[in-house]
Amino acid sequence: MQFDIRRFDIYRKIPKDLTQPTQTGAVISILSTLFISYLFLSELLDYISVDIVSEMFVDDPTTDRIPVKIDLSIPHLPCQFIGLDIQDDLGRHEVGFVEDTDKTPINEMRGCRFKASFNINKVPGNFHISTHASQVQPDSPNMNHIIHSLVFGDTKGKHSHLPGSFNPLKDVEKQDANPLSSHDYFLKIVPSIFETVGGKISYPYQYTYAYRDYLQYGHGHRVLPAIWFRIDLSPITVKYTEKRKPFYSFLTMICAILGGTFTVAGIIDSLIFTAAEIFKKAELGKLS
Repeated sequence: MQFDIRRFDIYRKIPKDLTQPTQTGAVISILSTLFISYLFLSELLDYISVDIVSEMFVDDPTTDRIPVKIDLSIPHLPCQFIGLDIQDDLGRHEVGFVEDTDKTPINEMRGCRFKASFNINKVPGNFHISTHASQVQPDSPNMNHIIHSLVFGDTKGKHSHLPGSFNPLKDVEKQDANPLSSHDYFLKIVPSIFETVGGKISYPYQYTYAYRDYLQYGHGHRVLPAIWFRIDLSPITVKYTEKRKPFYSFLTMICAILGGTFTVAGIIDSLIFTAAEIFKKAELGKLS
């Protein structure tokens, strides 16, 4: 006897002349197609989107120094008086740091926009904007200010979509304080790792802050005001990893959508058809 591979067909076909189309079946088929299309697009968008997975551990794989970029405006103090000072617990004490700094006059030369890029040691310390390095002190120093940006670590990557706080001081304004006040920002810095789907790794830092302003006195005299950023480091590192769903997971969901929808739609169509047939027989008195 000749071998016939069609014996293995579990999807046996019924001739069309033995089937009966109905309006109800057509409506259910159209609704099922629309439902499948909606679920398919939803799954496709979910598959091509990137999820952010985070984990925490006690470690810091970055270098011994942390890059810092600051951008702020002091509307009521000319640029000639403004400087950057850096101190830390390793004994670093720099007054009037000038490398990679930019001072732009604003408010008709009465104010200054100050930008700087520098590195700090990975120990507690501070950096502050002051008039300490100026040879001539202003008569009435006013350190009220606007912080446009303050970021730590790798700033080349785009971290705005991450859930952490990488630039919480952005657009913070302190212009209503006493003009003679000093300003203290207490920063808690958390190392972070960001790994993209393509394997690129960057090391941004996120931070939280607390703020106070006060009039400072020493040896019975008022101390010149300054803007202080006091740094404390967290031992916890947060790692963010971009991940996409595997392709087999996408295929599994598509098969589940197709099979589940057609199965449920077939059951509904069968129930409606059977109920309609019973109703017709009841009208004709043929139920008994």
